[in-house]
Amino acid sequence: MCGRYSIYESMDHYLRQLALDLVVINGYDHEPINRYNVAPSTRVELVRQRGDGLYVDRVKWGWSPAWAKGKRPDPINARAETAVTGKFFKALWPNGRALAPANGWFEWLADPADPKRKQPCYITSADGGPLFFAALAEVHHGVAPDERDGFVIITAAADQGLIDIHDRKPLVLTPQLAREWLDPATSAQRAATIIEKGCRPAQDFRWFPVGKAVGNVRNEGAELIEPANDRDRQGDLGF
Repeated sequence: MCGRYSIYESMDHYLRQLALDLVVINGYDHEPINRYNVAPSTRVELVRQRGDGLYVDRVKWGWSPAWAKGKRPDPINARAETAVTGKFFKALWPNGRALAPANGWFEWLADPADPKRKQPCYITSADGGPLFFAALAEVHHGVAPDERDGFVIITAAADQGLIDIHDRKPLVLTPQLAREWLDPATSAQRAATIIEKGCRPAQDFRWFPVGKAVGNVRNEGAELIEPANDRDRQGDLGF
């Protein structure tokens, strides 16, 4: 997963799809989020459950444990194969489970004839519904943002046609599994099984080339997710 995604509906839209009978403890903006080019180290909406309540916070995309701060840029992803057992994310597992709502994500496909030439592609749901990325997060509530706060998106090995785009994909959960992932009552063993087997398959998505403007983090707007040259056919990745 190459580190950009979109989230542009209102938060109410994502929460309705989750169908959680829970009270949101803190307030959130009811207007469309309109983020078409979410980049690492920026703050973006994240959903967490604590007890019988939900929290919607704007959290920095990227996280490191205290002992690794400053040694390298904060990772934005955690590999499914090591998120549970690895030392790096030990402080987040299993109680830091969260969801990063989204509408799609971007990958850059290298031209076989010229690896320096890359075509951005946008991957979204085949049915037009929202996506829920499994995430791990550290969030502290206070008057000002806490420098320890951050989150990572769990990634899994790509399957079927998606592997032609990139060998990794975000761990996208169905609303049913997303609810289970959030629930504090879900055991660590069950959550590990969701990581291992719960990712939605490639046939649940469609993908197409988009313009190269998405490569600049300063660019925003719905035009970033429009098919390049109207080539909106799954697998049409001609350069």
